[in-house]
Amino acid sequence: MLVLGFAEPNFTGQIAAELDRLRSLDFIRIVDAMVVNKDDDGDITSVQVSDLSADETTQTGTIIGALIGFRKGGEDGTLEGALAGEEAMADGRLISDEGTWYVADTIPNGSAAAIILIEHLCAIPLRDAIVSAGDIALADRWTHASDLIEVGLGVADA
Repeated sequence: MLVLGFAEPNFTGQIAAELDRLRSLDFIRIVDAMVVNKDDDGDITSVQVSDLSADETTQTGTIIGALIGFRKGGEDGTLEGALAGEEAMADGRLISDEGTWYVADTIPNGSAAAIILIEHLCAIPLRDAIVSAGDIALADRWTHASDLIEVGLGVADA
């Protein structure tokens, strides 16, 4: 998930063009994306985009719901969670209207924010190889520039 803030929105299309380039190369797929713009008067405009079909969105909701249900109630919660997830995604969107209004309420007038849920298609062959080998990933996390800075500061202090 990528969350972007735009203090002074100047949408030139540069970010959208790069997302489109990565999509055209089958590196990523946009599971759901929402951009919320709040003008100087507080009026809200939002746009939502997804590469998933309605069926894929419902299926994704079912899987997410089952995982949440399993986490909360073990095997007994899995079916209940799956049904709740399917129902929640019936409108074909993972980010709900409530999510739009939550974002709108948290950003100041004259700004914008974007939430982009990305599936990294280029990682699927690696995931499949791990599963095929009978192994599991115990953890994963993207490394950001700020993480590297923290490591560098720690080394400098040592």
